[in-house]
Amino acid sequence: MKSIYDEIVPVAPVTVLGIGNIILRDEGFGVRAMEYLEEHYSFSPDVRLLDGGTLGPELLHFLTGTEKLLILDAVAGDAAPGTVYRFENDAVMAHFQEKMSSHEIGIQDVLAWLTVTDRPIPNVVVLGMQPYDLTAGLMLSTEMAAALPGFAQRAVEELTRWGEIPAVRRPQSAQGI
Repeated sequence: MKSIYDEIVPVAPVTVLGIGNIILRDEGFGVRAMEYLEEHYSFSPDVRLLDGGTLGPELLHFLTGTEKLLILDAVAGDAAPGTVYRFENDAVMAHFQEKMSSHEIGIQDVLAWLTVTDRPIPNVVVLGMQPYDLTAGLMLSTEMAAALPGFAQRAVEELTRWGEIPAVRRPQSAQGI
């Protein structure tokens, strides 16, 4: 079923969605991971990187029609800080039952809405990391910041499984800029 938003908001077949609250340090890890990917990799036109921040139902317009969704987020689990989590398809909804913050309520609602309106996203993966520090502040904790390159590599591996192989960007100094 087509929506008016199909013509207003272009949707890529593959969406990488970074979510989280960047004013609570490690809670913004998903957004910071998406920014890291955007800075260090080039993607085909079939891949859209999206800063979902703390948006909730508003994301519906940006996700309706995407075929593959990779969500990057801070994940509050029972493991030690720095633990990487991966949830796929049905396990994603179970993950969002245990909400860490309001944006997770929003993404759960968006995924549920798409399912009940017969427009589910066929492939959904959440990659997340257990945060170290959720106090007020704009910077990631030292530990989470240090984990970004390895976490980004995990995201690249997920995209590669889907047939999307990002190219590593050369540092600007190597480009003669």
